Amino acid sequence: MSRSTRERIIDEALRLFAERGYAATSVAEIEAASGLSPGAGGLYRHFKSKYEVIAAAINEHAARTRVQVAASLAELNAMESSVALEERLAHVCRAGLAKVREESELTRVFFRDLSQFPELVTVVRQGLLQPMFDAIVTWFQRQPEYRDADLDWTGVAAVLGGSVVHYRLFQETVGEMPGYAEKDAFVAAWVRLAVGLLPAPAPVS
Repeated sequence: MSRSTRERIIDEALRLFAERGYAATSVAEIEAASGLSPGAGGLYRHFKSKYEVIAAAINEHAARTRVQVAASLAELNAMESSVALEERLAHVCRAGLAKVREESELTRVFFRDLSQFPELVTVVRQGLLQPMFDAIVTWFQRQPEYRDADLDWTGVAAVLGGSVVHYRLFQETVGEMPGYAEKDAFVAAWVRLAVGLLPAPAPVS
């Protein structure tokens, strides 16, 4: 499906911001990358300013994330409990890794430029990150194996979800996997830690 001009502007602007930084990217460069005549003002037919472009990119990624997280949660919940718990957990972990990887351009923009736009940091926190953590809480609470686990699920989500985010961020910023752990090894360790949350079986009297 072909992208609209507005979509091209947002996508190309985010790519340029990720590669070069917000301040170093001119409106004319965004126009040229979007297939518009550079310097002719085509961007201003869709946005009032360069700031409005980055704000639209952040807000649209947040809106898309909420839809994606809801869809992923529905798909994960549809997996019958007959599927081994370890397989269900691996599915959750891999879905999280895929989502964080999908947002690699936005991640670079976030760390390089968004400190000057605290209102957009709030959008990222509430629209991209928090829905992921909330989904982890919801998923665990719905699994029959964890029904009797008296745990602080918000804290669990912060640890398990945070490790997924950190794994990808480490790759983005350092260029290597944390501890040189390949993805399959990371997922296996993540699953093992999550299984370890299960209540210990009652002792046989």
